[in-house]
Amino acid sequence: MPIWPTNEHFDGRAAATRSLLGWGVVAGPFYLLVAVIHALLKPGFDFSRHALSLLMVTDTGWIQRANLMLVGVMVIAAAIGFGRAIEGRRGGWVRGLLIAYGVALIGSGIFAPDPMGGFPAGMDETVTTSGLLHLAFGAIGFLSFGVAAIVFSRWSRLSGRRSARVLSLVAGVLVIVGFVGGGALSQGPAGVLLLWIAVVAGFAWLLFASVLTYRVVPHPDVSRR
Repeated sequence: MPIWPTNEHFDGRAAATRSLLGWGVVAGPFYLLVAVIHALLKPGFDFSRHALSLLMVTDTGWIQRANLMLVGVMVIAAAIGFGRAIEGRRGGWVRGLLIAYGVALIGSGIFAPDPMGGFPAGMDETVTTSGLLHLAFGAIGFLSFGVAAIVFSRWSRLSGRRSARVLSLVAGVLVIVGFVGGGALSQGPAGVLLLWIAVVAGFAWLLFASVLTYRVVPHPDVSRR
């Protein structure tokens, strides 16, 4: 007779998978809440002209650095959950693409962007290696994020989830187009707006897809299946 009580009706793998997917729900709201509050407390920051990443160049830049890196870890955890929950190649692709996005977020947090649009005030707007690496990680991350949503839309179609297919496809396109357009028009309000669209659409999709996939995973309590 075992010393510690055991539950033969508990599926540990399912519980772990659900927990991992939970980080996909938390990641977007956490990132936006921390970054927006940080920006509101920064004199001179203009939401219509400045990207949130510019907060890294300020005297409290460590907050945005930590924000990006922590969210990157959350996305990687969710990616593992998607890989465990979705069978076949598509699960592997979604996992790999989201891991790439998570790693890119961490890289973006390590390498700060260059000052832009007069923020922070008084800093020279010169091109640096750190700024170029920040852009490179951003490009890899957003493209991976967008493609992950498109691959998920394909899985949604094959599993009979038509609404999820459409929403995921639209989100994937918005992420990619928003980032590319935002990068091309980064000096003006239109570019910043497109970047906002890419960020919000991407994290909204991640939350939605995580919840949907969470529901696909069997309940850990075998007796309730």
